Amino acid sequence: MDLGLKDRVYIVTGATRGLGLAAARELIADGAKTVITGRDADTAAAVAADLGPNAVGAAADNADPEAAARLIATAREHFGGFDGVLISVGGPPAGLTADLTDAQWQAAFDSVFLGAVRLARTAAEQLSSGGVIGFVLSGSVHEPIPGLTISNGLRPGLAGFAKSLSLELGPRGIRVVGLLPARIDTDRVRELDGLSGDAEAARERNAAAIPLRRYGTPEEFGKSAAFLLSPAASYLTGLMLPVDGGALHGF
Repeated sequence: MDLGLKDRVYIVTGATRGLGLAAARELIADGAKTVITGRDADTAAAVAADLGPNAVGAAADNADPEAAARLIATAREHFGGFDGVLISVGGPPAGLTADLTDAQWQAAFDSVFLGAVRLARTAAEQLSSGGVIGFVLSGSVHEPIPGLTISNGLRPGLAGFAKSLSLELGPRGIRVVGLLPARIDTDRVRELDGLSGDAEAARERNAAAIPLRRYGTPEEFGKSAAFLLSPAASYLTGLMLPVDGGALHGF
């Protein structure tokens, strides 16, 4: 299936590792050009070099108010266009309510929530019909995840924002979509499993609760993201797609 990605230009934030990198890799494999971001310029440049000539690395912190405009300018300068953005950011710190400080909440809000809102708002101003704004969120949008209190608080709010934005931008032909990963086999998920004190036992227990009885691969997530961002998904907007092996029990 031709996804229609050839020569389309995307920004993928948080793309030096994990789910952002998986999405960027699949976009490029199908012919897209990407600006990939990470907080460290050298790391972003090295990852982009590994991805090939259709990737360029840029240092960016999602919490930086100037980052969004700078990244879009980079996309236009290097690749001559801007067709969409996938907003991914590392997960906020794990912890129960009593263990989390105001400073941790504020830092996560600035990066995970406000940073994503700012990126989406700036992208919306510069995208034309056919453009797309994507969010990497979490299964916590529908079901709180024990021990991830900050994520449980912020991710559902972002999903609500994304839905509102889809209503505003739909008349302009701009789509807004979200992905809700659960147990995808990334460094972040392995770290979370390790918090139990027995990572292997936690993985077995978590996998047993997934209908497909296994963790997803980054490649599987990346392919889902590439499809949702592509012209092949041109009639999908306001959608929150679980990428979770069936772990979400509701409709």
